[in-house]
Amino acid sequence: MSEFAEKTEEATPRKLEEAQKRGQIPRSAEVQTLFVLLAGTVALSFTGAEMWRGLIDAQYAVLGHLHDIEVSLSALPRHFAGGLWMIIKLLGPVVGAIMVAGLLAGGIQSRFQTAPQALEPKWERVNLVSGLKRVFTLQSGPTALIALVKLSAIIALSYGVVKDVIYDPIFFTAVHPARVAEFLAAAAMKLIVRLVLVMILIAAADYAWQFHKHRKNLRMTRQEVRDENKNSEGDQQVKARQRRRRISGTQRKMLAEVPQADVVITNPTHLAIALRYDRKTMKAPKIVAKGARKFALRIREVAGQHQVPILENKPLARLMFKHGKVGGEVPAQLYAAVAEVLAYVYRVNRYRYWREQNQSRK
Repeated sequence: MSEFAEKTEEATPRKLEEAQKRGQIPRSAEVQTLFVLLAGTVALSFTGAEMWRGLIDAQYAVLGHLHDIEVSLSALPRHFAGGLWMIIKLLGPVVGAIMVAGLLAGGIQSRFQTAPQALEPKWERVNLVSGLKRVFTLQSGPTALIALVKLSAIIALSYGVVKDVIYDPIFFTAVHPARVAEFLAAAAMKLIVRLVLVMILIAAADYAWQFHKHRKNLRMTRQEVRDENKNSEGDQQVKARQRRRRISGTQRKMLAEVPQADVVITNPTHLAIALRYDRKTMKAPKIVAKGARKFALRIREVAGQHQVPILENKPLARLMFKHGKVGGEVPAQLYAAVAEVLAYVYRVNRYRYWREQNQSRK
């Protein structure tokens, strides 16, 4: 019956993550439009004058050499390539900026994360009936309202700019056509800037609406939240058991190495580090086991059972526990201190190490 319950609970982080993997993210087309408009405006402000000069030069080049232009089928590809190159050269920066802005807007909204599941083909996307249902749902109301606001803003701003410039003296005096073109370009830029300011407000409002709609669609019933919490707790318990197994296995391996250690350095009860050194096979002493609290006591117990010397050295124990790694050599900065400890242990337990060396020779 949970599917009929009211969805009053906010989506959990897990559900939000799953929705993002499916490509369900708050996405605003108005943000895309704003980025494109901004990029086009900035690109035109930098390249507009050069584009205008390029168009004028192209017109002069064509109109001034009409009698030299070869008109034939063989020359057609050359003329087409020349015209295409001119268009690319003039419009390329603006088109490139717009394309980058569009990609950037989409990437920012998706946090530059891909959603493989969103790329899978689905019948609903090409089904005409499903498409019509999406168009005529309640969600199309705000979309239509935003489109109406945009259209009204464009009409109002255009009317305002035209009203400001239509009575300018430039239209009532004899001026060079280039001056009129510059005046119209400035008026168009003024209109675009005003449109950008309005689009910032529209994009912010639309993204807020899309975000609200996205979160509302992902709401869950209380039963769904409880079920997900149970599953999450179960997953955490499984992970905790796996982690305990790994730790237990690592500790067993270390305890198996303690009987072969030459000395165990302690703190005295909080830390324990077991060292082993073989002059023939090792360049430096190695840490074969280390532990804190209960495991440190366990290392001491195993060492005592196998007559491994236990030596208390608080500063050295702390430094080796912090900087040393099990299976690795003693840190170089501790060589001198460890050498003193080993020399003392070998001197005090001379018979034990003499016996071990003889057994290894046999």
